[in-house]
Amino acid sequence: VTAQVSSPEVTPRQWEQGTGWGWGWGNDDEVGSLNELSPELTLKALSLVEEGKVYDLGLTYDRESFKFPGHNPGEVMSFRTSSGELTQKDLSMVTDEEENSTNTTFASSALFISDNVATQLDTLGHITEGDPPHAYNNYHAEDIQGDWGLLKLGAETVPPIAAPATMIDVAKSVGEDPLPESYAIGQEEMETALDEQGVDIDPLDVVLVRTGTGGLWLKGDGVGSNHSEIQGPDMAGITVSGARWLVEEKGALAVGTDTSAIETLPPPEQLDDGTSFNPVHVYLLVRQGVHILEYQNLEDLASDETYKFAYILGVNKIKGATAGTVLRPIGMV
Repeated sequence: VTAQVSSPEVTPRQWEQGTGWGWGWGNDDEVGSLNELSPELTLKALSLVEEGKVYDLGLTYDRESFKFPGHNPGEVMSFRTSSGELTQKDLSMVTDEEENSTNTTFASSALFISDNVATQLDTLGHITEGDPPHAYNNYHAEDIQGDWGLLKLGAETVPPIAAPATMIDVAKSVGEDPLPESYAIGQEEMETALDEQGVDIDPLDVVLVRTGTGGLWLKGDGVGSNHSEIQGPDMAGITVSGARWLVEEKGALAVGTDTSAIETLPPPEQLDDGTSFNPVHVYLLVRQGVHILEYQNLEDLASDETYKFAYILGVNKIKGATAGTVLRPIGMV
């Protein structure tokens, strides 16, 4: 078991215990709590690296991968193949016998995918609330949602993340792996697991909660093709009060799980001032400016009982995407 590691303290600039992050970085801010990333936080993360071991925290995407029904299907289509180039002869660089006597050919694919399938990061432009709808920092939907993606708060605004991380293995603590359908993870469940693991959450930690659903994804041909098996456990997740505890009391920099929705569905708790089909998303993304990490592959961390590590993530810079998609975050110890 990786015990609590003593590492340098980094004091948050904007976070207030009992309140969280809020909208404290100015009217033009598009980054939210990730404004707290700094060289000091990177060094704290790297202080957790002693073995040089790297964990692959990404899950593989495929056209058959499980997805939330509200997102579009995906296809990976062969756009260029060797046989096509040699038989259709539409590319002069391939067909010119003098310049290409070795018949060099190439393969390329056209990708049509949802930006909200497999390992992903929800941007602050992903969720809106109210009428008229607004996102984080009071960006109005009519001003930032264009015909070709987001005009503000898109994936290209997310900086490279290098931060300390804490994994909370609730599935192991509860003794059901994966957790049952719609299992609600609140403060009590997370504190119990943390006590059993012998670790705690530091302010500015990335916090990843394990339900065991990622392990089911791996059993579906490695790409989550076993939809009926995943569907129930995928509805386990964090409650509103659990998310509030992570942000307001523990100072989580970002919050994630190994499910597609991060939160318990249907929601057993609601926001103080109204209802939502995704109240944790509203709380984290819109009201606190905290990015959501979904379908993080926590299986190897769980197998090794590694609970504190450096978390490294570079989000693909697809301008206007509502989520960083098909990501491959890594953990290092």
